[in-house]
Amino acid sequence: MIDRRTFIAATAATAAAPGVAAPLRSGGAFPEGFLWGAATAAHQVEGNNVNSDCWALEHVTPTVFAEPSGDAANSFQLWPTDLDLVRNMGLNSYRFSLEWARIEPEPGAFSTAMLDHYKAMIEGCRARGLTPMVTFNHFTTPRWFAARGGWTAADSPQLFARYCERAARHLAGSIGYATTLNEPNLAGLLQEVLPPTIGPRLVAVDKAMSEAAARKFDVPLFYAGNGLYAPDPAVVRRNLLAGHAAGRAAIKAVRGDLPVGVSLAMLDEQAAPGGERLRDAARERLYAPWLRAARGDEFVGVQNYERNVWGPAGKLPAPAGAVRNYAGNEVYAGSLAGTVRYAHSVAGVPVIVTEHGVGTDDDRVRAALIPAALAELRKAMAGGVPVKGYVHWSLVDNFEWVFGYKPKFGLHSLDRTTFKRTPKPSVSVYSAIARRNAV
Repeated sequence: MIDRRTFIAATAATAAAPGVAAPLRSGGAFPEGFLWGAATAAHQVEGNNVNSDCWALEHVTPTVFAEPSGDAANSFQLWPTDLDLVRNMGLNSYRFSLEWARIEPEPGAFSTAMLDHYKAMIEGCRARGLTPMVTFNHFTTPRWFAARGGWTAADSPQLFARYCERAARHLAGSIGYATTLNEPNLAGLLQEVLPPTIGPRLVAVDKAMSEAAARKFDVPLFYAGNGLYAPDPAVVRRNLLAGHAAGRAAIKAVRGDLPVGVSLAMLDEQAAPGGERLRDAARERLYAPWLRAARGDEFVGVQNYERNVWGPAGKLPAPAGAVRNYAGNEVYAGSLAGTVRYAHSVAGVPVIVTEHGVGTDDDRVRAALIPAALAELRKAMAGGVPVKGYVHWSLVDNFEWVFGYKPKFGLHSLDRTTFKRTPKPSVSVYSAIARRNAV
């Protein structure tokens, strides 16, 4: 199991297509009603998600996890505090996820209490003037789902749709925007694109961990929602694409006017002279099938952290003197705009930046990246790309999957003993942009 965000950081080295929508008026201001937000995901902040596949894998031997999630940021209890942080920053939206394993802890057994919990969060957003952007599945799945083979099972799309329908019936009335799945485009493909220096080792350990879980639960295959190893990547992709379509239909059947999309993990794939073929191949393998699927959605979520620059023989190294993130890779402010341009050129629907940020212990890097990236994003919008919002990852330092709590993506730091959240200087930088709706 590996974090897509950290995978991108760990594997990225250092002419996007034009938009086709009506141009935005020039100048530094964003459109009226532009969504400014911060994001979290349930397993990464809630804590004690004991019925999830991820929790199970954190506690088997061997495990690839540096440490278990434990209490995380205790956001299952402290969600009002998190919503207050978002409001106090002057933002107008909050992206968070429902935890499928809490809502349906056993097959077909839905918890009204847990549905009411997320309903209170949605209503808490509205009470604070925040538009709730709700992800129905952010990687983690119920333990029982993984023990049935997860997204390798033939009926996995139908099981996901059943969950989406039940959750939507309880919650959809006050949701602002919904995404079915988070970064499904890399599922089953990570083992193909990891560098040879680390790929085989990580795949082997992840496979051994999954096999240990299968033995523990006495099943043929335990396949988690955020797995690196996949016995048949083509099957996983096919079922996830079908799951998105079925989940979207289930949500829309409950509330037809609710905008539904999918959030995709995307690097800004660029080409140096002679690198066009490799760039285009990467785009087709990693993004294009999902961008084409998103043509049936109201929007596509773009999640970008870095770029690749392709030469004739492969990825090129970052330029000398580049600012680096915690993984030692280039921090490039223009990558967001380039990715958004490409995503819209294929999907043809409006874009919401559902994640963007940087993992770093030096908040000065984050504080510099936010305005620089937003200035480039604004240029893309002026060139015709319809972008409806920008959501920064993440609201608070949290559990970054197999890497534990070491990577720091948060606008707020976290004391893991007291759960106190403390704003970093980047908060004031981002807050000022959101309040004036302009870079």
